[in-house]
Amino acid sequence: MRILLVEDDALLGDGIKKALTREGYNVEWLLDGAQALSAIRSEEFTVVILDLTLPSLDGLEVLKGIRLAKVSTPVLVLTARDTLEAKISGLDAGADDYLTKPFELEELKARLRALSRRPQEQADTIVEHGSVRINKSTMEVFHEDTVVELSRHEYALLLEFITHPGRVMTREHLEKTLYGWDGDVGSNALEVHIHHIRKKLYSTLITTVRGIGYRLQQL
Repeated sequence: MRILLVEDDALLGDGIKKALTREGYNVEWLLDGAQALSAIRSEEFTVVILDLTLPSLDGLEVLKGIRLAKVSTPVLVLTARDTLEAKISGLDAGADDYLTKPFELEELKARLRALSRRPQEQADTIVEHGSVRINKSTMEVFHEDTVVELSRHEYALLLEFITHPGRVMTREHLEKTLYGWDGDVGSNALEVHIHHIRKKLYSTLITTVRGIGYRLQQL
């Protein structure tokens, strides 16, 4: 699950990022409203955690901006604004959930799990490409009806390819999908993951586009 955390309190933001990362989430952290709006418009996230009091652009304006751009990513507002009027304004602006500070980490994680299930429940559970099938609800991968065991990164990489058939994926995009903006990526880590996917499924599933990146095999 790739989460965008938008929080300008450095101590709180660092604490949330570290806690969620320990739980296995891929967390990107921004401190600025305008940067957040640009990131949400241009990149894919599972959930956005959004503070409302932000430099350069208020969180409510970020919300309005992404909804005007028809971005449907679930947004959890996390703020000290605890009045009924503030909650109504946030929900009316496009928030999917609203949690006030101070908060318990376990409640935040529970709300994230609930929000992450919503688009999955609305979308098709099964995605297929030729003889390869992914059940997104169980995270199972099948090749010709046989279950194939993939690592977490291999699964995320395969799902990215299959949900964007025909698109050429740059190395930068794929590494960002797997490791985030500031992840420590080995020089050949991406190639190793792709090699393993080809070996476990079949060799021509992912093709190399020289000088650019990779693409799912065209059927």
